[in-house]
Amino acid sequence: MNELWKNRSLIMSLAFNDVKVRYKNSILGFLWTFLEPLLMLGVLYFIFTNIFKNDIENYPLYLLLGLIIWYMFSRSTSMGLSSLLDRSHLIQKIYFPREIVVISSCLTAFIMMLFEFSAFVFFLVILQFIPPATALLFPLILVDLFLLSLGISFILSVSAVYFRDIKFIWQVVLQAGFFLTPIIYQLDMFPKHIQEILSINPLVTILDVSHDLVLYNIMPSLSSVLYIIGTTFLFLLTGFILFKIKSDKIVEEL
Repeated sequence: MNELWKNRSLIMSLAFNDVKVRYKNSILGFLWTFLEPLLMLGVLYFIFTNIFKNDIENYPLYLLLGLIIWYMFSRSTSMGLSSLLDRSHLIQKIYFPREIVVISSCLTAFIMMLFEFSAFVFFLVILQFIPPATALLFPLILVDLFLLSLGISFILSVSAVYFRDIKFIWQVVLQAGFFLTPIIYQLDMFPKHIQEILSINPLVTILDVSHDLVLYNIMPSLSSVLYIIGTTFLFLLTGFILFKIKSDKIVEEL
């Protein structure tokens, strides 16, 4: 950890450079950061208010908040998965802690998410919605989301070095995951036993708690908090240990 702290400027530099490169040759540039969730919001809002009726309170905000959190998880794990392969030329030439490239990739996704929240704030103003006091705890959920994404990214990045097909498998997992997490619906629409199965996914609990804190002035239960913290710690610890064990052999495989 001390070595990572010493290289914090390199992590930040790589992260911000990734953000710049991502939009370098696009006509709208950083505007795509706002347009992507807004376009998806428009499509899903039309479908689930006109075709499939729902009675979710503050549904536009519910939907947009879920999309922003999902995009953060999806981007960070996808970018983290390919981070070692994408920077193989740098890893093979210069020595530095290999985990830096995974951390910087997740940080890039986190920065993009912060930009996207400006769109969320815009909708708060348009809809004249004032978040409750519980929303002050929401940043803690975002930190947990980042650490969970990082732990999974450590596992995926190492796996991708040895099994190149893992990136295709992960895209299928993400596509399924989008519909198995409460982004466009509420979890309580399912029977209790289905809710319990879906809630094994920590992202389901993160989304539920986020909606409650930001929109409905509901404090999370102790069991929800402990589950989020516990699963995040498990993924982060497992991912970091696996990465450290395999890090010496990564250069050879690249």
